[in-house]
Amino acid sequence: MILNKNKVTGGLYLVIDPSMALDVLLKKLSSAISSGIDVLQIWNNWPVGIDKVSFIKKIAELASPRQIPLLINQEWALLEQTTDLHGVHFDHYPSDLSIIKKKIGREIIIGVTCSGDLKTVALAHKNQLDYISFCSMFPSRSAGSCEIVLPETVKQARELTNLPFFISGGITPENARALKVQIPFNGVAVISGILNAENPGESTKQYQKALSIK
Repeated sequence: MILNKNKVTGGLYLVIDPSMALDVLLKKLSSAISSGIDVLQIWNNWPVGIDKVSFIKKIAELASPRQIPLLINQEWALLEQTTDLHGVHFDHYPSDLSIIKKKIGREIIIGVTCSGDLKTVALAHKNQLDYISFCSMFPSRSAGSCEIVLPETVKQARELTNLPFFISGGITPENARALKVQIPFNGVAVISGILNAENPGESTKQYQKALSIK
């Protein structure tokens, strides 16, 4: 099933780790999706020898029935190989974005990580990207080398653009609720908070509940 470009406006953004055992991952992902995932991204943490297109297809089979946008981390060339992907998330703003878009040749979702550099926010706004993710709000093993982003930076970023903001890096339902009264954001991006949970479906519901609190 081929989806048209979906708008990414916020909500719960789950980043999938393809290095997990596939049967375990698919079971956890199915539970999370049934409880309310809004955006999916495949992290480029590939195990050696994996068939990437085949893996993407398996994830798409779970995401497509619920019209969940499926993005790839960094490896935009995979969008030329399969229409199961609807966009790309860049860890840094790409200097050759116009060339990338021309090569892909179809409308896609594009997001970028901002690690506290407001120049990235300005570029994303100027070039009409779809969303910005701030990484890392808290220390996180999966966030890798992301710098800690100060709440004040997110406030300053909102003055530059109305693009949807996601916060990521060590996000729990509890600290997401606490941050909602401090900074403007539209959604949260998580990996281990759901994929490492004993009950991914229940964890998903807790994140959604946190996001729904005004």
